[in-house]
Amino acid sequence: MSVSGSETDSVASRRSKKPKYSKFTQQELPACKPLLTPGIVIGAFSLIGIVFVPIGLASLSASQDIVELIDRYDAECVSANDKVGFIQDTKTDKACTRKITVPKPMKGPIHIYYQLENFYQNHRRYVKSRNDKQLRLKEAASMITNCEPEATSQDGAPIVPCGLIAWSLFNDTYSFSLNKKAVEVNKKNIAWDSDKNTKFGSDVFPSNFQKGGLIGGAKLNEKLPLSQQEDLIVWMRTAALPTFRKLYGRIETDIMASDEITVVIQNNYNTYSFGGTKALVLSTTSWIGGRNNFIGVAYVAIGGICLLLAMGFVVLYVLKPRTLGDPSYLSWNKENPYNSN
Repeated sequence: MSVSGSETDSVASRRSKKPKYSKFTQQELPACKPLLTPGIVIGAFSLIGIVFVPIGLASLSASQDIVELIDRYDAECVSANDKVGFIQDTKTDKACTRKITVPKPMKGPIHIYYQLENFYQNHRRYVKSRNDKQLRLKEAASMITNCEPEATSQDGAPIVPCGLIAWSLFNDTYSFSLNKKAVEVNKKNIAWDSDKNTKFGSDVFPSNFQKGGLIGGAKLNEKLPLSQQEDLIVWMRTAALPTFRKLYGRIETDIMASDEITVVIQNNYNTYSFGGTKALVLSTTSWIGGRNNFIGVAYVAIGGICLLLAMGFVVLYVLKPRTLGDPSYLSWNKENPYNSN
């Protein structure tokens, strides 16, 4: 039986162990391969330092210009020794008056926050205790998956919105007066537009909410759709840490130094049973947001370290100079042996 020459060549080529050359397998595709010479390294560190240090100083300056007033009121606003019993008694007047003297001028809008400590909104069971479809869709009102133990009312009707997050809605209220003149609090646009437009339905209304035997927090207006219940929307965006702030509203007027702010607080929210604390926060803002020194410190620290490294490399290069190698000996600059054929 004879075998043709072409068949012999094909069999030989299949058995050949010589690798097939390609720029992809040999990692020779066009790429940027910089040489880390002392000049490039020193220049890169210097550039990072020159850019980062001014940004950090500007951030620190903006943060220091922010006026922030924090008034913790959970202990002072309870007159009884039994704090849990006091806060759970629905017949007790829980109004509390606090006076705050402004140390520096505060330019509006002045943001009002409530701050809670030792409240773990990031607990896995707590975070899951909601039904996003029910919050968004009218026809999903009966969907109460993951909402136990606040899924249905005593007569078995579905609760809207269901779940522990909505049930524990913060219900302390604040009213303000400046130098004995009432000040209006603007509570519009305190929630994210993305939450209002996509996560909470404009045709979904509360029903059977806070009508059980154990009331968790604030009640909702059953005539307003969930997309307009901004206090609820702010609360439903759970915090990652046990100490957090949430936006309550804004004061649109300017406040001068030495002005006295009188705050009447309805101390309704129960943080006493789990050892939590409550505080009222008034703060101005700047281009970096609220007061936050960490960003500025981080930029200054990184920029300073880079400048120190750049100076260290300069000193090392001057004291112990080193001759650069010939780039032609680099592997990607050598002639490829597979191209010889």
